[in-house]
Amino acid sequence: MNRIQTPQTATEPLSERERAVAERFAAGLTYREIGEALFIAPSTVRTHLATIYGKLGVRNKIELASHVAQTMAGAAVTQATAPTRATEPASPVLALFPIESLNPEERWQRFADGLSSDLSVDLARFADIPVIAFHTMKLLGNRPEAFEDHVQAVGATYAVTGQLRADDKRVRLTMQLSDTRTGMTLWSERYDRAMEDALTLQDSLCESVINVLAGCFGTLAAIGRKASRQKAQGTLQAYDYYLLGVEQHNRFSRDGNAAALQLLSRSLELDPGRSRAWTELAYVHSIRACNGYSDDLEDAFGNWRRAAEEAVRLDPTDPAGQTCLGDLRACLGDLAGAAEAHARAFEFGKNNADTLALLAGAKALVVGTPEDAIPLIERALALNPLGPPWYYGMLGRVLFVTGRYRECLSAFEKSSQESPSTLMFRAMAHACLGETKESADAAERLRAEFPSFRVERFIEGYPVSNPPAVAAFREGARLARLDQAPSTA
Repeated sequence: MNRIQTPQTATEPLSERERAVAERFAAGLTYREIGEALFIAPSTVRTHLATIYGKLGVRNKIELASHVAQTMAGAAVTQATAPTRATEPASPVLALFPIESLNPEERWQRFADGLSSDLSVDLARFADIPVIAFHTMKLLGNRPEAFEDHVQAVGATYAVTGQLRADDKRVRLTMQLSDTRTGMTLWSERYDRAMEDALTLQDSLCESVINVLAGCFGTLAAIGRKASRQKAQGTLQAYDYYLLGVEQHNRFSRDGNAAALQLLSRSLELDPGRSRAWTELAYVHSIRACNGYSDDLEDAFGNWRRAAEEAVRLDPTDPAGQTCLGDLRACLGDLAGAAEAHARAFEFGKNNADTLALLAGAKALVVGTPEDAIPLIERALALNPLGPPWYYGMLGRVLFVTGRYRECLSAFEKSSQESPSTLMFRAMAHACLGETKESADAAERLRAEFPSFRVERFIEGYPVSNPPAVAAFREGARLARLDQAPSTA
């Protein structure tokens, strides 16, 4: 078999806009989808691609995808004790081979191709690592005679493969994630579903696979964190620092917040173009604002703003970035702008569990109707039943402002136990239930363990701007004898 030849060097560097177009086109997006993401006309996308092909010296989409994969996973040569050392990819690359239909009927092959295409696009959007375009992988086929040649040709670190069996009553999908370097299976799952409307079934299967593989605590991130923790400090790459920073951030403790700030800042020093790292850094500053981890609220807001705006500039379609930007706008008094950003987040991430969990908290506390937050967080937990502790923190917030205090307490038992907000909500929920002793115990722990935490600071820095939520906080803080929340006036 002839291996795909890829260009080794580009004759001329791409501009930032050309790089954004090339990455999205290689990920399988159409001219229209790229145009919508970058706010340019499809004809402009076509013009950019012509220039990109000329600059890179590539002749087709396979060569472009291979070049993009190699660039995004580009090696950084570190001078150590030896004169030179082997290069190490800054980020893994994922290849999803077209799902193999074991049914001879053409309609099931079309179904498998449609599912493969949707999985490729959604993985590229949510998995935090480069994903080879579906059209590129389709040219290679789903049963290659020389699998290693194919994954090497496109520079893949991980490969996802699948098989589909179906009849008029049921569909069975088997998926597998493997490490192309070792051949080891890292994850596998079988999905059995009743046959229904083909598009609805396709969406359901795609959602199930994506929310297991992708997301902040998905299979791919977990594998990456484990590998990063096993590396020596001097060999960590930008992607390693990013994964470890996300892990520390999701503790929501003071120490975790400080560690996340250092790790994410280091990641961005090495790779300032990773939009998701900017989003995580923005959330780190937002936690510093509302949990009292920063003495200067305005400074926290300023850092939050710079990081969030850079994240959205780099990737306007990142739903987490849009949600974070919306929360910031509410902090600054722009509630209409906050609602607009949250609407864009839902548009880009309505099938992503992480996005739905974030938006549930935003609906309940920031802008929107608290009752509308309940189906969002319930859907997030349904899509990702093994969701991280912060999902339950969002669930607890939603239940508190809707008056479901007993369920709120149950949710916070599964949430981060290192966060001062967990103790705050416990104190307020117990107080609203008339459980004075339990409320006083939680409030005393809050004062002892987090002496700088203030309810009004949480309201100002979260922000809690939704009038029903402000009223609920005011009453809960009064009953729990915590510092009082401001009025809605």
